[in-house]
Amino acid sequence: MSLAAASPDSLFEHPACCPIVLFDQSFVKSLFRVLQYLRPHRRLAITTLICAACATAMELVPPWVIKIIIDDVIQAKQATLLPWVIGLLIGAYVLKNVFASLRIRLNNQLEQKVVHDLRRQIFSALQRLSITYFENRSTGEIMSRVTNDTEHVERIFIDGLEGMLTASLTLIGITGLLFMLNWKLAALSLLPIPVLALSASWFTSKVHGYYRGTRQSAAELNGYLQDALSGIRETMGFGRQGHEQARFNRLSQAYSDKNLKAMVLWSVYSPGMILVAAFGTVLILWYGAGEVMEGRLTLGELVLFLSYLAMFYVPINQIHSVNHMLQHALAASERVFEVLDTVPQVSDRPGAVAPVHRAHGEVRFDRVQFHYRPDVPVLRGVSVTVPVGERVALVGMSGAGKSTLLKLLMRFYDVTDGAISIDGKDIRDLPIAYLRQQIGFVQQEPFLFNGTVKDNLLYGDLTADQDRLEAAARAARAHEFIAALPEGYDTWIGERGVKLSVGQKQRVSIARVLLKDPPIVIFDEATSNIDTETEVKIREALNELTMGRTTFIIAHRLSTLHDVDRILVLDSGRLVEEGRHDALLSRGGVYAGLYEAQFQV
Repeated sequence: MSLAAASPDSLFEHPACCPIVLFDQSFVKSLFRVLQYLRPHRRLAITTLICAACATAMELVPPWVIKIIIDDVIQAKQATLLPWVIGLLIGAYVLKNVFASLRIRLNNQLEQKVVHDLRRQIFSALQRLSITYFENRSTGEIMSRVTNDTEHVERIFIDGLEGMLTASLTLIGITGLLFMLNWKLAALSLLPIPVLALSASWFTSKVHGYYRGTRQSAAELNGYLQDALSGIRETMGFGRQGHEQARFNRLSQAYSDKNLKAMVLWSVYSPGMILVAAFGTVLILWYGAGEVMEGRLTLGELVLFLSYLAMFYVPINQIHSVNHMLQHALAASERVFEVLDTVPQVSDRPGAVAPVHRAHGEVRFDRVQFHYRPDVPVLRGVSVTVPVGERVALVGMSGAGKSTLLKLLMRFYDVTDGAISIDGKDIRDLPIAYLRQQIGFVQQEPFLFNGTVKDNLLYGDLTADQDRLEAAARAARAHEFIAALPEGYDTWIGERGVKLSVGQKQRVSIARVLLKDPPIVIFDEATSNIDTETEVKIREALNELTMGRTTFIIAHRLSTLHDVDRILVLDSGRLVEEGRHDALLSRGGVYAGLYEAQFQV
């Protein structure tokens, strides 16, 4: 493939890198960081590079053989040498392709191992990050970093590493041979190098910025696409297909425009480099022809020199191609490393040790204050102690801080001031994994994974057997409808449980928490979307199963709170009332107002 035929995203089969390319500091820093992923696989990398070096060495043999044929066989008329020379030529070609085949196979193994390590580290980093990171970014944008950006980083290993050695060895070997053959011609062949180096430096400084924008635009497009597909029912329901098409078109066009900027730059740079290299060939032909006519150079030596010269400029052209590819790949690597370098806002304190035993479940909020933005406090000095086994309901207007208080209990966020403790131990002194193992959480909008019913239930306890699964499902009044599904517990329920009704998803989610069997349970609007008959059955089961278990319930349906042990009333982030249902109604305070407003006709 010639350089002129190569596109920015369809480079040479054997691209390379070379010292003549002037990289800036950030480029080198990013490149060396990517190369650190080779360390665990250095034996495979070295073997790959040895195969590449051997293939390169074999590539230098044919021009010399052709020189022998011209000077020693044809012109000297030594026909007896021809079979031996042809055999040598065939052997060189065979060995070159054997080593090339091994290189390709080993290099593919190497890049897959390295990219797997990189993907694994990115996903592990995402698992450690705080909930704030995900709230401030679209799912599609994060997915783009894990998949698309990682795939572009992969090209460094596919197209770059063994190519570096191949190009370097080729240039060193050919340069030595050129000077050995004729130092004057060799010096002439080096004249275009300064121009090529300066052009490469200019191109690098320009195109890297373009590719940063391209990767960001790709992430925005992926983010929109993920959101649009997730909301396809709303799009159809509101008849907004045309509106969404226009939004997609705008983002797609922006992505194309940013790609085009890099392509336009490449369209000038690539032919320009070929033209500069061609001037070197012209100089050699002009001077070399004179040397042959003067008898100071044989025809075979000139052909040999021109053959090596052609090989000399090939890796230089490949260098420019690899430089282009590396700019794209390293722009993607910067986005990948942003994930790896992000420090979680909520993390384990140094020396945090998990208690040996399961928590009892006493929860204390001590003057808890919290804000998402400093100028907008969400919780203001909330203090309350919930003994082991007490069932507590949190009520209040939307935005009063109910859900936030319980998110702080799970350390989705850390308190701004004050403290939360379990069994007298500040939760910030507990490992996060241990803390969350002690709490079961049923969200307001149940999330089910794209898998079977059984897969989703096992999320509560990965070691549970079928009997325990069914016991938890029965307690949540889910067993009957699960058994009626086409494949029972092995029925595939689709993305977010799309094949189940809202009430069915709610019951599976409750069963999942019951299977986890934590000492502390949180229900955030857990029964808001379940019909009355099913709700009654679930509450009968929960009354028995939550016995001796600390339970927090957030509910706007105040009629469901008659049997809880205590109701905590929040208003503008403050705890303003607490007590049982009847006592709070009799006071005529905030709770009574909420209750009356809910049942006004």
